[in-house]
Amino acid sequence: MTANEVVQVSSNGRITLPSSIRYKVGLSEGDLLRIEVSEEGQIILTPVVALDRTQAYFWTPRWQAGEQEAEADILSGRVRTFSTVDDLFEDLTGE
Repeated sequence: MTANEVVQVSSNGRITLPSSIRYKVGLSEGDLLRIEVSEEGQIILTPVVALDRTQAYFWTPRWQAGEQEAEADILSGRVRTFSTVDDLFEDLTGE
Protein backbone atom coordinates (compact mmCIF):
# COMPACT_ATOMS: atom_id res chain seq x y z
CA MET A 1 0.00 0.00 0.00
CA THR A 2 1.50 3.31 -1.02
CA ALA A 3 0.85 6.82 0.19
CA ASN A 4 0.88 9.81 -2.10
CA GLU A 5 0.99 13.46 -1.02
CA VAL A 6 2.05 16.70 -2.69
CA VAL A 7 4.24 19.14 -0.75
CA GLN A 8 5.61 22.56 -1.58
CA VAL A 9 9.27 23.53 -1.38
CA SER A 10 9.77 26.73 0.64
CA SER A 11 12.08 29.57 -0.34
CA ASN A 12 14.94 28.08 1.67
CA GLY A 13 14.45 24.57 0.24
CA ARG A 14 12.48 23.07 3.13
CA ILE A 15 9.56 20.72 2.80
CA THR A 16 7.14 19.54 5.47
CA LEU A 17 6.36 15.84 5.49
CA PRO A 18 2.61 15.42 6.01
CA SER A 19 1.60 13.80 9.30
CA SER A 20 -0.07 10.92 7.42
CA ILE A 21 3.29 10.06 5.83
CA ARG A 22 5.24 10.49 9.09
CA TYR A 23 2.77 8.25 10.90
CA LYS A 24 2.80 5.60 8.17
CA VAL A 25 6.58 5.16 8.36
CA GLY A 26 6.94 5.86 12.09
CA LEU A 27 8.94 9.09 11.85
CA SER A 28 9.28 11.34 14.88
CA GLU A 29 10.86 14.73 15.43
CA GLY A 30 14.64 14.44 15.26
CA ASP A 31 14.69 11.25 13.17
CA LEU A 32 17.23 11.11 10.36
CA LEU A 33 16.56 10.59 6.65
CA ARG A 34 18.99 9.64 3.89
CA ILE A 35 18.36 11.65 0.70
CA GLU A 36 19.19 10.06 -2.64
CA VAL A 37 18.55 11.23 -6.18
CA SER A 38 18.00 8.45 -8.70
CA GLU A 39 19.29 8.56 -12.27
CA GLU A 40 15.71 9.35 -13.31
CA GLY A 41 15.67 12.42 -11.05
CA GLN A 42 13.50 10.93 -8.30
CA ILE A 43 14.20 12.12 -4.76
CA ILE A 44 14.22 9.17 -2.37
CA LEU A 45 14.00 9.69 1.41
CA THR A 46 14.90 6.68 3.55
CA PRO A 47 14.72 6.62 7.36
CA VAL A 48 18.08 5.75 8.94
CA VAL A 49 19.07 4.84 12.46
CA ALA A 50 22.00 6.65 14.04
CA LEU A 51 24.23 4.37 16.06
CA ASP A 52 25.74 5.24 19.39
CA ARG A 53 29.48 5.30 18.68
CA THR A 54 30.10 2.99 21.63
CA GLN A 55 27.88 0.38 19.96
CA ALA A 56 29.10 0.77 16.36
CA TYR A 57 31.53 -2.18 16.64
CA PHE A 58 28.54 -4.53 16.92
CA TRP A 59 27.52 -3.76 13.34
CA THR A 60 30.94 -4.31 11.75
CA PRO A 61 31.15 -7.23 9.28
CA ARG A 62 33.66 -9.01 11.52
CA TRP A 63 31.47 -8.80 14.61
CA GLN A 64 28.34 -9.82 12.71
CA ALA A 65 30.17 -12.86 11.29
CA GLY A 66 31.05 -13.87 14.84
CA GLU A 67 27.43 -13.41 15.91
CA GLN A 68 26.28 -15.68 13.08
CA GLU A 69 28.87 -18.29 13.99
CA ALA A 70 27.81 -18.20 17.65
CA GLU A 71 24.13 -18.51 16.69
CA ALA A 72 24.94 -21.53 14.50
CA ASP A 73 26.83 -23.13 17.40
CA ILE A 74 23.87 -22.58 19.72
CA LEU A 75 21.34 -23.97 17.23
CA SER A 76 23.45 -27.09 16.57
CA GLY A 77 24.09 -27.75 20.27
CA ARG A 78 27.83 -26.99 20.19
CA VAL A 79 27.66 -25.21 23.55
CA ARG A 80 27.95 -26.19 27.19
CA THR A 81 26.72 -24.59 30.38
CA PHE A 82 28.42 -24.59 33.75
CA SER A 83 27.08 -24.23 37.28
CA THR A 84 30.18 -22.54 38.62
CA VAL A 85 33.23 -20.68 37.37
CA ASP A 86 35.36 -23.50 38.75
CA ASP A 87 33.49 -25.98 36.53
CA LEU A 88 34.16 -23.73 33.54
CA PHE A 89 37.89 -23.50 34.29
CA GLU A 90 38.05 -27.25 34.86
CA ASP A 91 36.54 -27.81 31.42
CA LEU A 92 38.93 -25.31 29.81
CA THR A 93 42.08 -26.68 31.42
CA GLY A 94 41.11 -30.35 31.48
CA GLU A 95 42.09 -30.66 35.12
